[in-house]
Amino acid sequence: MATVEAEQATVQDSDKEAVDPSEQLLIDKFAARLLHKRGELEVDKLFRALVKLEGSDLHLKVDRPPLVRVDGELRPLNRGPISAEEMVQLLVPMMNARSRNIFEKDGGADFAYTCDVDGTEWRFRINMLTQLGKIGLVARRINNWIPDFEGLFLPASVERLCNYDQGMVLLAGVTGSGKSTTIASMLNYVNRKYRKHILTLEDPIEFVFTEEKCLINQREVGQDVIDFEVAMKHAVREDPDVMLVGEMRDQETFMTAIHAAETGHLVYGTIHASSASSTIGRILDLFPEEMHGAIRSAIAFNMKGIVSQKLLRSIREGVSRVPTVEIMFFDSMIQKLILKGEDHKLPDAIRIGAETGMQDFTMSLKQLIDSELIDRPTAFAVAPNQDALKMALKGIDVKAPGIL
Repeated sequence: MATVEAEQATVQDSDKEAVDPSEQLLIDKFAARLLHKRGELEVDKLFRALVKLEGSDLHLKVDRPPLVRVDGELRPLNRGPISAEEMVQLLVPMMNARSRNIFEKDGGADFAYTCDVDGTEWRFRINMLTQLGKIGLVARRINNWIPDFEGLFLPASVERLCNYDQGMVLLAGVTGSGKSTTIASMLNYVNRKYRKHILTLEDPIEFVFTEEKCLINQREVGQDVIDFEVAMKHAVREDPDVMLVGEMRDQETFMTAIHAAETGHLVYGTIHASSASSTIGRILDLFPEEMHGAIRSAIAFNMKGIVSQKLLRSIREGVSRVPTVEIMFFDSMIQKLILKGEDHKLPDAIRIGAETGMQDFTMSLKQLIDSELIDRPTAFAVAPNQDALKMALKGIDVKAPGIL
């Protein structure tokens, strides 16, 4: 018996010795990073104020008091201006080593941040910046829940873009137009209805999903994977059915996403563009002119739809802002115009396609006015064509099928 126990001890000792010290150090560091819990920071008080005021954004600038955006307007918190020294003390502890390196190199850094408010963990999308040589911050509050289409006042036809097996869907709009919230709502629709694998690649992660029918993996660039290129290389081996690839900001991102759509995945992404029809030109601007023919073909045959939106202040009690939404589905007419390079005809094609669920901003603004969600001055201030909106409000439907 003593001999057996001695042999077992020898085996256990040999197993321990088999782990290379450098490998063990790497394992320990990785485990520590995963399990790390930070303490409370002084800046957390400002994030709690943002949540309790139901604000959307927090702005911190040297020599100004903290500003919170509530119902679309910036309002100062009830405290004095922040000095340059206090700003450094507030903001620098928020950044980890990676964020600090990026900040020092680029003069700014984007990352996610969490803060406990009355026992609930809230997430914020942070942009740390420098202006006139001084550090500052803009933070966007991310809701803890993901509203459904009705809660966001989105058109019913948006649901159609959640039921495809493959292809690409783009959300277009300026910063702060609600693109991320709309995509989160669409992904959560898939999560509730289908048994699929959803993979998101984000920088940083905004909405954290609760799994219902779907398996959901969310990877944050910088935290879970070194960069977007590596994340996409891994993605094709991770058996996703639905992918969120973030913002289409360069050739590589778009080509990788369109390739994923071609090979049997449903791919969601965002892009900075003012309308659904102008999104085509925005994509082409990423590529040299000699590639435009091939890119048009890839768009025409793989894109399922483009949703463009803007957030407007609401007049309905209990509703702060609502989106005006343009939707372009890629039916045969849209495909034909894109392949022929006749992008200027796309707005008319959208109006003609109203019976299939398409709509332009004029139609959307009329619906919002009729539903008493916005007032007329707000609608006319953002209307791409004020004369068309005036006619629509009088019940005159203007379409131009002849030019197609």
